[in-house]
Amino acid sequence: MNERRIIALLGRRDEPTDAVEAYCRYLGGALHNRGFAVELARVSWLERGWPKALRELGEQTRDWRDSWVLVQYTALAWSARGFPVRIPRIIQQLRGAGARIAVVYHDVEPYSGARVIDKVRRRAQMRVMQQTRNAADLAVFTVPLDVISWLGPAPSNAVFIPVGANLPETAFSVANAAGRPSGPLRIAVYGITEGATGRNECERIVDALRFAARHGLYLRLHAFGRGAGEFESQLRVAFRDVTVEVCVDRVLPAEQVVEALSSSDVALFVRAPISSRRSSAIAGIACGLPIVAYAGPETVPPITEAGVVLTSPNKKSELREALLHVLSDAHFRAALADRSRQAYKRHFSWEAIAARYVEALTERS
Repeated sequence: MNERRIIALLGRRDEPTDAVEAYCRYLGGALHNRGFAVELARVSWLERGWPKALRELGEQTRDWRDSWVLVQYTALAWSARGFPVRIPRIIQQLRGAGARIAVVYHDVEPYSGARVIDKVRRRAQMRVMQQTRNAADLAVFTVPLDVISWLGPAPSNAVFIPVGANLPETAFSVANAAGRPSGPLRIAVYGITEGATGRNECERIVDALRFAARHGLYLRLHAFGRGAGEFESQLRVAFRDVTVEVCVDRVLPAEQVVEALSSSDVALFVRAPISSRRSSAIAGIACGLPIVAYAGPETVPPITEAGVVLTSPNKKSELREALLHVLSDAHFRAALADRSRQAYKRHFSWEAIAARYVEALTERS
């Protein structure tokens, strides 16, 4: 049987890791098992400038007629300053080539902020998201449709498909066979935001772990991923006088991320409220971890089916108490871990995600 062709279209590459490209590659692997061939293409506007990049895209699209093109949307993928105003032209160009168009919204809301530039940027992003949703054959949102502020009643071309963990599932069995090391209770923090926001996240992490340590627990913090290296000194100084070991790594290969998470007892997610579009949080779920996290507007099923303990970002004491509860109660921890494993199989595995894509694409072909 001939494979049906899909093109995943990306904007500029993110550094030091490109989570959207990884998403496309893992999705492509799962769709291959269902008779689809996924090719990656990139509009290299940052390196080549927009005029040349659009000409090159026109050359690529000559043989894309009747193929599905999954346009991967984040505001910064299509604009250095978050003004993705050229996306409608790209959609128009794809339409002219006879392609079927799906827009995958990794950013589901416009950026926040109170400055004048923030308000202008927000209007531009809102307009672009509305235009692309209207122009697409399929709009894929990575959170449930009813929590998207600007969408209104669910359009007929819109579907919800969560993101997955950008991790190789073949590594899970190896990590599980290795088991959890003996010693202190291990808390994983996968990724810290850069700059002032990251300093605030570190303060929350420190406060929660110091609280648990003061209750007699011997702990090991493993912070790794984007931004973690920036705060190594802050974390080490903060725990000098308590029973908390500190291990900090920068960006790790995917197999080592699986190893780091699978050898932990709990994941702490304080970068943002947890939701079905947060791949670093879903990585913890994929590795069968309890997650202590903040709740927000996007914290709705299916993410709440996993082993998550939710706290308010405005109440520091809730994070402390929740982490202490999970670390202190082995039976509770095991129940949460089982919920994470079951939720991963049902909703967040690449096979489950691919099945949703096949259904959505087939209905509109």
